[in-house]
Amino acid sequence: MATDLHREVIPDTAVTVAGLTRAFDGRPVIDGLDLTLRAGEFTALLGRSGCGKSTLLRVLAGLDREIEGRVLVPERRAVAFQAPRLMPWKRVWRNVLLGLPGRPEREVAERALAEVGLEHRTDAWPKTLSGGEAQRASLARALVREPDLLLLDEPFGALDALTRIKAQQLVAELWQRRGCAVLLVTHDVDEALLLADRVLVMDEGRIAYDTEVGLERPRSVSDAGFAQLRERLLGELGVS
Repeated sequence: MATDLHREVIPDTAVTVAGLTRAFDGRPVIDGLDLTLRAGEFTALLGRSGCGKSTLLRVLAGLDREIEGRVLVPERRAVAFQAPRLMPWKRVWRNVLLGLPGRPEREVAERALAEVGLEHRTDAWPKTLSGGEAQRASLARALVREPDLLLLDEPFGALDALTRIKAQQLVAELWQRRGCAVLLVTHDVDEALLLADRVLVMDEGRIAYDTEVGLERPRSVSDAGFAQLRERLLGELGVS
């Protein structure tokens, strides 16, 4: 397969994808997909299980290069997954610096941990963290890379309801403070509408629906227009 993954972007654009195809055993999971993400935009990606959402995110992260088509992405990008993927034998601050080039100082990790409200757990072992704390440590590890593109693959899926709300609020605050482009893969329609400027629905390997979320921030599920947007998105997902 031909791979065309370039770390460059068109001005004011965070991601440009043209004719992207990714097949497994001859079956295309992503099939001729076109997509543009604007710089500084928060985009949520919905879709049924198996539609290719996480595969697309892995391609944009540079973790899957067995592709056909054209993909333009920023050099500085970071990804956080549903599982925090912390190394149990490294303290939290060392996990935050994991994979960074050179020999970054501990203070770099401490600043990122403070930004996510985890400065008091700098020297903790990962096994002592709660689920919400572990996810915040994962976010700090992404933020320490100063990304122009932040990729989030269902990062709240394993959290309890209250912790999930707090984590959503944290991500919204970090995005507004940092100003980077964000692509959030989620199954939760309400989550997409609460957080995103724009919501995409993926189906059969392509973007089947694309809508702007014209609701003022901060948002609530009781806001005027929220229920109508939710109903439309559920319809696009095949849920009546």
